[in-house]
Amino acid sequence: MEKADKRKIVLIGTGMVGMSYAYALLNQNLCDELVLIDINKKRAEGEAMDLNHGVAFSGGNMEIYAGEYTDCCNADLVVLTAGLPQKEGQNRLDLLKENRKIFERILQSVLENGFHGIFLVATNPVDIMTRIVYEISGFPPEKVIGTGTALDTARLRYLLGEKFMIDPRNMHAYVMGEHGDSEFVPWSQAMMATKPIFDLCGETEGCHFQELLELEEEVRMAAYKIIEAKKATYYGIGMAMARITKAIFGNEYSVLTVSAHLQGEYGENGIYIGIPCVVNRMGIQRIVELPLGSEEKQRLHSSCETLENTYREI
Repeated sequence: MEKADKRKIVLIGTGMVGMSYAYALLNQNLCDELVLIDINKKRAEGEAMDLNHGVAFSGGNMEIYAGEYTDCCNADLVVLTAGLPQKEGQNRLDLLKENRKIFERILQSVLENGFHGIFLVATNPVDIMTRIVYEISGFPPEKVIGTGTALDTARLRYLLGEKFMIDPRNMHAYVMGEHGDSEFVPWSQAMMATKPIFDLCGETEGCHFQELLELEEEVRMAAYKIIEAKKATYYGIGMAMARITKAIFGNEYSVLTVSAHLQGEYGENGIYIGIPCVVNRMGIQRIVELPLGSEEKQRLHSSCETLENTYREI
């Protein structure tokens, strides 16, 4: 019997990030139909075949296949992981210009096939690439979501959980701003359950604010360390994308730090940046404005400026 409300995802880009996401979808049974699209059709076919051989071990009966852009017409979610990785010696701007051209071609194919669902963007630099999707597609901002600082926030909570010996899910702290060097942690808003992190640190032997700043730096440098060790990062971001997908399909109203379009929130406008948002079946239901301290507001503003300047350059 056909399910009336089939959850259909079209994944564009079957590199390591795309396939880590696909593998997480299969393991968590997060959709009913998964379509893989890649410029290398043979690669997409091989990946679909490999995933299908694991369906019997999964909790559902997901339909997985290599498809075409025509499959976008009735998809709920188009997920973009396509794009070129940064080559040695290549600057960020040149990479951006190349990836913009790739996205222009992809989006033309997606849109001319009648897609009207939600875009989820993971290609780096994710805040700029999400803004490009928003500008080219003309979609309402709530339907264009970037992975933002969702992974950075998970990294932060993991490290805080380790430091204070608490389940990371009970550490309520966020990484905000650009998914990159100008990201920051608003420590005034960090809590363990409802206890401010400063109070917790004050009660913990040998804990100083300097240590929290070191954790923040560790989060900021995590990707560089992983890339140095194994050339790329993909499992964490794949899981983060699966988490965002779960919030959308489950109509969860979950708070996640995704890349969203600011329209006056925090005094900023027109920029896509990692910010706590309520995510549900409509996409970004609303942006959560945290009462940031003046220095934190300044750091967010600087991060917005960094992204705005880069966007203007391309």
